[in-house]
Amino acid sequence: MNQIALLPQRGVIAVEGEDRVAFLQGLVSNDVEAARPDRAVWAALLTPQGKWLADFFIFSDGDRLLLDCESEQIPMLLQRMARYRLRMKVALRAEPDLFVAVARGGRPDVAGIVAPDPRLPDFAWRVLATTAPTANATAEDWDAYRLQAGLPDGSKDMEADRSVLLEAGFDELAGVSWTKGCYMGQELTARTKYRGLVKRRLVPVAVAGPLPAAGTPVLKSGAEVGTMRSGRGDIGLASLRLDAIGGGLVCGEATLTARVPAWLRLRDPAGAGA
Repeated sequence: MNQIALLPQRGVIAVEGEDRVAFLQGLVSNDVEAARPDRAVWAALLTPQGKWLADFFIFSDGDRLLLDCESEQIPMLLQRMARYRLRMKVALRAEPDLFVAVARGGRPDVAGIVAPDPRLPDFAWRVLATTAPTANATAEDWDAYRLQAGLPDGSKDMEADRSVLLEAGFDELAGVSWTKGCYMGQELTARTKYRGLVKRRLVPVAVAGPLPAAGTPVLKSGAEVGTMRSGRGDIGLASLRLDAIGGGLVCGEATLTARVPAWLRLRDPAGAGA
């Protein structure tokens, strides 16, 4: 049976005009040309220095591109992206009449644009609809589901102007194209991958004790080795140094045990495969 949840903290930006694909292609980390009504693309907008600013799912309805993003980031995204329009034939605007929903347990039978979540096979479906689908699960249920899978959720798990995409799994989770050509922040992203410069990773953790707040330092043998990010109940995500992943982690009044999901490829600090 499908479980469908509305995500009220997400909204939609419409990118219109004949240059819409070329415009986004030069800005974001993934291949915008792959977006179509039945296929979403997960991508990030970076600073010129290659640090994370926002990420979103890109849909196409044939006439425009639609960005499923955090509602609170819409003003920032509109302002940032508008700087790069130059003479391109493209228009950007918020699309408040579209609802964002997610489903798991198979493709939902709902009206709207429906596409698989591109991050993991058979993980979930994402929906953009003009009428809110009937929900039988909550946004909190969805949050626990994605935490269990170890998937990041934007600003809950990444820090603007600080986080690096490959630390948050964008390579394994199909959030970066290595073949599409240049985009803003590409140089650092490519250098991080090909020189083996990833020193920490965002990983799921089991939490024994009170759930620590995001940003709480994680300690191992008294030394700081990372920070807590989002969590719910007894599971969460933490940004950890590679040499600290495992047990023996203390965060606030809780102990953490890292759990590496099957999709995540770790590398040791020297760049050797782990």
